Amino acid sequence: MDFFIATVMKVATKNGLITAFVIVGVVTWLAYFVSKRLTKGRIHGSAIAIVAGLLLAYIGGEFTHGKKGISDVAFFSGIGLMGGGMLRDFCIIATAFGIKLEELKKAGLAGTLAIVVSTFLSFLIGAVVAWGFGYRDAVSLTTIGGGVATFIVGPVTGAALGATSEVIALSIAAGVVKSISVMILTPILAKPFGLTTPAAATVYGGLMGTTSGTAAGLAATNPKLVPYGAMTATFYTGFGCLVGPSICFFIIKAIVG
Repeated sequence: MDFFIATVMKVATKNGLITAFVIVGVVTWLAYFVSKRLTKGRIHGSAIAIVAGLLLAYIGGEFTHGKKGISDVAFFSGIGLMGGGMLRDFCIIATAFGIKLEELKKAGLAGTLAIVVSTFLSFLIGAVVAWGFGYRDAVSLTTIGGGVATFIVGPVTGAALGATSEVIALSIAAGVVKSISVMILTPILAKPFGLTTPAAATVYGGLMGTTSGTAAGLAATNPKLVPYGAMTATFYTGFGCLVGPSICFFIIKAIVG
């Protein structure tokens, strides 16, 4: 028995990426099972899966005292590659192949305005909240504001401005909370808000900005709407990474000194 376990551990560790796909697949299946059986679909399975992932990352960090969460455990090392930027960006870009350009054009101006207005509004809200919790320097205020935009914009902005690891961690936490909130609330508010057409989904993605939250929320509403919301949400992330360390920082610095 010990030999069998040792062999399995050796093979799984050596083929880390394959093991990661299996693990994520099992966690995702369990999350959707819990969503269907215990919440009657009110909480989307992807939201439950993300919470489970965060919990596993915390356990892994506590167990190994490392910095990469669950991937610090040798058996789960492949998750570090699977969850890295390369595959993440590939998945985001792949959603664009489900888009019909004629539907995307219907929300052209509205979608563009949604991205611009919502991005700057997110930075403003984040900066105000950060100010309320005692942060006074422009770098910290801008970084946390970026986190309210998305959990990608926050650390990108913080790294560019030289923010502390504590502030960058707070920006990521703010973005994760937003992402999970969008996942859970989108299916509930879709019908009252008229989120039923590709054009509406395009504008919605520009308003919310969090690609993972928007995609999961729309998937629970109507899978056909996912590519449209994900497209503008992806533009939102890119736009936020561009204006965060530049325009938003200079504006906040001019205000707080």
